[in-house]
Amino acid sequence: MEKKKGSFSARTITITAVLLAICIASQFFKNLSIFITGPIINTCIALTVLLVNLPCALVLCIITPITAYFIASSPVMIAVPGILPLIMLGNAVLAVCTQFLIKPAVSGSGKIISVKAICMGVISAAAKGLVMGLTISLWLLPTFIPAESPLRGKLGTFQMTFGLFQFITALIGFVYVFILLIPLRKTMAAKD
Repeated sequence: MEKKKGSFSARTITITAVLLAICIASQFFKNLSIFITGPIINTCIALTVLLVNLPCALVLCIITPITAYFIASSPVMIAVPGILPLIMLGNAVLAVCTQFLIKPAVSGSGKIISVKAICMGVISAAAKGLVMGLTISLWLLPTFIPAESPLRGKLGTFQMTFGLFQFITALIGFVYVFILLIPLRKTMAAKD
C-alpha cells in the first residue's frame, strides 16, 4: 500500500495533518460519547500507519491525548494526569499492531476485508484494550484516586471506560478502517 518515498514528503505531511485534524475535531464530541471519539481516533491512527508510516502514526498517538486533555478533559484526567502517557501507550500498541499484523494482511492487490485481516483487527483491538485495562484500570486508577475522593465512587465506570470500552472502540475503528480502505486504495493507487 505504501511506496518508498521520502519520510517527510508533502504527501506524508498532508495525509498525517488531515488525519490529525479529524482526530482533534472529533474530540469536541468526546463529552457526548466515547463511542464517537474513540473509534474516530483509532481509525485515524490505523489509517496513518497504513497510508503513511508508523512514525507519523506514533505522532498522532502522542498528540491526541494531549489535545483531548485541553479540549474535553474528564475529571479523572484532571485528578490523575499520569493517565496521559498510558493512553499514549495504548494508542502506540494499536499503531504497532496495525503495522505488524494488519498492514501485511491488507497489503498488495488482494482483498482488504478477509478473515485474516478481521482476525488481525480483533487481536490488535484486544492488545490495546488489554494494555490500557492493565495499566490504567487495574493499576493507575485504583492506586492514585484517593479513597476520600468523590471520583472513587465512579471507579468502576472509569475502569470500564479504560478497559473494555477501549477494546470496543478499537474494534469499531477497525470496521471503519476496512470500509475506508476500499476506496482509499483505489484513490491512492491512481495518484501513484
